[in-house]
Amino acid sequence: MTTEKQLLAQPKKNYMNTDQHQFFVNKLTTLREEIREHTTSIMTELSEQEHEFDELDIATNQEENRMRLRLLDRERKLLPKIEKSLNMIEDGSYGYCVETGEQIGLARLLIRPTATLCAEEKNRQEHIEKGFRK
Repeated sequence: MTTEKQLLAQPKKNYMNTDQHQFFVNKLTTLREEIREHTTSIMTELSEQEHEFDELDIATNQEENRMRLRLLDRERKLLPKIEKSLNMIEDGSYGYCVETGEQIGLARLLIRPTATLCAEEKNRQEHIEKGFRK
């Protein structure tokens, strides 16, 4: 199996070749399974909690539960993005910006394998969003 270092060392002309597709299929599939296992673990923890009667313990548990639920929400939102990325690998569009058609780049995909925008387009969109927040 190809390592990240080997992946980055490949010539740019070989962008999104079969080897790279397989690397990202493995990465995304592993990530999906880790999220599913973690989600199940969090749900189990939440359902098995004992009820505390001390006010400090209650407050601590409530804060921990809020944090778990936020994490659970983030992970659940990531699952459809992973599925979309796997589908994009299947149809050959993975690794290319959905707005510009430019290469997203291996380094960016290693950091965020569900990225659908190249760095330039992402920055442009964030700049526009910041303008609307004023």
